[in-house]
Amino acid sequence: MVDLALRMLLHDRLRFVITVSGVAFAVNLILSQVGLFFGLLSNSSVIVRNIPAELWVTSKNTPNVDFAQAFPESYVNRVRSIPGVQRADNLIVTFLNITLPDGATEGTVTYAVEDFEAWHLPWKLESGDIRDRRRGNFMFTDASAVRRIGPFQTGDYRQVSGVRMRYAGRSLGATSFTTTPVSFLDYRLAQRMNSNLLEGNTTYILVKTEPGADLKAIKSEIQRRLPHNDVYTREEWAKRSDAYWIKNTGIGLNAYITVFLGILVGVVIVAQTLYTSTMEHIKEFGTVKAIGGSNADIYRILGRQAVVAAVIGFTIGALLTLAMKPGVSAIGLRLILPAPVWMTVGLGTLLMCLLSAGVSFRKVANIDPGLVFRS
Repeated sequence: MVDLALRMLLHDRLRFVITVSGVAFAVNLILSQVGLFFGLLSNSSVIVRNIPAELWVTSKNTPNVDFAQAFPESYVNRVRSIPGVQRADNLIVTFLNITLPDGATEGTVTYAVEDFEAWHLPWKLESGDIRDRRRGNFMFTDASAVRRIGPFQTGDYRQVSGVRMRYAGRSLGATSFTTTPVSFLDYRLAQRMNSNLLEGNTTYILVKTEPGADLKAIKSEIQRRLPHNDVYTREEWAKRSDAYWIKNTGIGLNAYITVFLGILVGVVIVAQTLYTSTMEHIKEFGTVKAIGGSNADIYRILGRQAVVAAVIGFTIGALLTLAMKPGVSAIGLRLILPAPVWMTVGLGTLLMCLLSAGVSFRKVANIDPGLVFRS
């Protein structure tokens, strides 16, 4: 049966290539879109997931980490007095404008705390020493900002919201969902640069609990003491930020549509080529029936053809996706494909091809064995 299945599948090499190419295209389309989806989502909460804060205190109904709203910075003292809280600090997230050398203006989302070392911000530096931020009007900007603000190096000066600032260094890996450049500067400096909104105010409180402390109880107590704020665990806050962009940008719907189209393309191509191949070898299937073969034997032949197409097509599609990674990174995007995604797409490809084989099976299931004896 294996030989017969392969002989039929490889009888027309061009058709076989078309079949495998269709599967590979569908796999590449699905993997690339899902990978970009996860890559974009990772940008939306990358700061949240890299700050070692177990709880985030936000203003009421803040939609995501970038769209912060101000509240009195003195609230942090109420949090610090709660038993089980090891450390609590204010965090400012605000947008500032950078004036570029050509006179254009570009926004930057800025993160500011009083103790960057305690919160591991930024978590990776390309150059500079984060302690230099206290020396004056100094800032750190992520290296990915080059695509938006042009080349810059440690020691360069830029006009930021009317203040002459010097780059004290460059971070790595701090990105935003909107590709807006991410910067870091001193807490008090951030307040002075946006004094109308931030004088005496903050936008978040970061909370780290003592080892063994009851996180749920501490969260409830913070909420009781700050009834006009919201309190989230790190995972809750990251998911809320992710969900905002999924719902408000349509990337979730776009990913679903693309996956559906990829599956549709694969099914149509595989079903059409297998059906055509089956019709061309209808007498061979009649022979199988004439020598006592059952419908199970027929479907086994078609199933093996589908499996071969699925395995080869998936392999080619997966290799194409991996080959795309450097190019995608070059334009500031990332393909993130966890192991479960590879497994799901692999199994889905196999199921897609087997279902496609069912179209041909319906045609030959009731074939007359006597067909083989007719001219």
